[in-house]
Amino acid sequence: METTTDTHCPYCSLQCGMRLATAAGVGTTVVERPEFPVNRGALCGKGQSAAALLDRTSRLTTPLVRERGTLRAASWDEALDRVARGFSGIRSEHGADAVGVFGGGGLTNEKAYQLGKFARVALGTANIDYNGRFCMSSAAAANRIAFGLDRGLPFPLEDIPRTDCLILVGANPADTMPPALRHFRELRENGGTLIVVDPRRTRTAELADIHLQPRPGSDLALALGLLHLLIADGLVDHEFVDTRTSGFAPARAAAMAHWPERVERLTGISVSRLRLVADRFGRAATGMVLTARGPEQQSKGTDTVGAWINVCLASGKAGRPYSGYGCLTGQGNGQGGREHGQKADQLPGYRSIEDPSAREHVARIWGVDPETLPRTGRSAYELLDSLGDPGPDGVRGLLLMGSNPVVSAPNAAHVTNRLRSLDLLVVSDLVLSETAQLADVVLPSAQWAEETGTMTNLEGRVILRQQAVDAPEGVRGDLWLMRELAERLGVKRGFDDDPETVFEELRRASAGGQADYAGISYGRIRAEDGVFWPCPAEDHPGTPRLFLDTFATPDGRARFAPVTHRPAAEEPDAAYPVYLTTGRVLSQYQSGAQTRRVGALNASAPGPFVELHPLLARQLAVEEGDALAVTSRRGRAVAPARITDTIRPDTVFMPFHWPGAGRANTLTNPALDPTSKMPEFKLCAVRVEAAGAMATATATAKPAEELPA
Repeated sequence: METTTDTHCPYCSLQCGMRLATAAGVGTTVVERPEFPVNRGALCGKGQSAAALLDRTSRLTTPLVRERGTLRAASWDEALDRVARGFSGIRSEHGADAVGVFGGGGLTNEKAYQLGKFARVALGTANIDYNGRFCMSSAAAANRIAFGLDRGLPFPLEDIPRTDCLILVGANPADTMPPALRHFRELRENGGTLIVVDPRRTRTAELADIHLQPRPGSDLALALGLLHLLIADGLVDHEFVDTRTSGFAPARAAAMAHWPERVERLTGISVSRLRLVADRFGRAATGMVLTARGPEQQSKGTDTVGAWINVCLASGKAGRPYSGYGCLTGQGNGQGGREHGQKADQLPGYRSIEDPSAREHVARIWGVDPETLPRTGRSAYELLDSLGDPGPDGVRGLLLMGSNPVVSAPNAAHVTNRLRSLDLLVVSDLVLSETAQLADVVLPSAQWAEETGTMTNLEGRVILRQQAVDAPEGVRGDLWLMRELAERLGVKRGFDDDPETVFEELRRASAGGQADYAGISYGRIRAEDGVFWPCPAEDHPGTPRLFLDTFATPDGRARFAPVTHRPAAEEPDAAYPVYLTTGRVLSQYQSGAQTRRVGALNASAPGPFVELHPLLARQLAVEEGDALAVTSRRGRAVAPARITDTIRPDTVFMPFHWPGAGRANTLTNPALDPTSKMPEFKLCAVRVEAAGAMATATATAKPAEELPA
């Protein structure tokens, strides 16, 4: 007897629809689900192989506790009692804020919501944030400044093929979300223009009509230069600017200081190419700008995204059909994960934790006094940087759920040492990740097809992952874990382990907020293939397209950002003369904790590499496959050379999915955007040299954090 379950992919923000077929003696297989509109049945290699994640041989199936330096198996009662005693002791000795919580952008909405509640009610700590801060936070901040509301895409993906001109900035969906690529192909088939901005000639860039290949970190100057040309060439939509925006005059003044020749010097893009792009976008009847991590993961990411939004506003390409700015959200629940309370400054419904009315509303739902709710805590990197600090503001204990910062955090060697210095590190995960290996207590978590819960994809479409199989014996869900810990910490009520019950509470908590889920139910999601927020009532149709009548600002007008170019926090110099940029490859995902355990994916992308231009390779006297040492001010990584003319000669690229000697995030710069607190993952200054046999052996034998800078 075969059973099939409608669900969604466990990976990226597309949340592609799929079915899981389970049969006795055969196991579980992935089956196409062609009626789901986002992917129409198409799946990438990660989605096609997703059932391999259910292989129990690589799973954690029992709690682990550290004894005399070694992790050993323990019962759930022993493990949870140890966690509760440890956190209670830290709170008693150092205060509630000495315990921190670090969540993940892959957690379901129910888990993210309950994690925020657990931190503030059961632990009483302000110090909760999540790894999504490293993903979309700059775009989120710029969205809220310009439009008053943050949703990755203000329109469904199906609108992309119907626009006339699209600028894709720092995104490579051919590798990061392949099923989305058909929308861009259809755009060109319909006669539209695709313009890609990327320092590398990626598979996405090869699809483009125009590819701009700027210096890393110059995206802000590029957007300012395009706005300058729109103004100078009479391509501003003054009626739109006058009736639907505010703040154009200071933005105009800033742009006029970025004349084409100056922008050419800053970006490396010729004046003629700048004029071509400005003319093509400015004269198009409809247009979109989509950004991803390239312009966002910078210490000026919020300003950079704001500058690209200015280009849309000045040309009248926002708040209209088939036009607008959007962010290609990365993680599976990167959108929902930032809406319901696992960010340091946020309460459910995308409410500010400092807003008295928001505090009163959420406290009423939670059955607590608003005065007991903590205030704003530390952002993600600031939280990680404070771990183990013996001072009065240091975090001594950490609950980490669904994240692997040993691999994924910037300045990863430093973060690893901070994790090691904690009095108590507790990790909930489905595998023994590199971070879990450092923990004092490891709690085995159910995953994806073993539990039910909602996710919110990059369109703002709330979808339902449904349980298809049972978790391995000994494994528990995170909702259950939080309930059990809350009880041991003295909070006997308010934490349920049934996901639909938790979602019903989330609906009430989000009601009236910007991310209003009040009208969304499990039943509606099943019947409608997802529901777009905001959806304030059960008879509301949901909101696939935002801003068509008004923007979400107090006066209903979109706001220009008066931004100007500034250099990156760290530019190349004589000691570190080359740019490093980082990113993903097709067959791996994020820190690789899941994908590195899937044979087919690992065979396709088995390890790290350093991508460099032939001119730089000749200068270094290295051949394809030679070991290269890449050194920044924070550390050193070693990986094989991959020589290609698709990258700029002044830049090298490393994927960030692997730990050990080739860990790219050993090198990356934690300099923070002042608004979004986004670290500058996307560029830093490095020195590149042939590693040699001895250096390679040394780098392989020692953890990267022990290597000299």
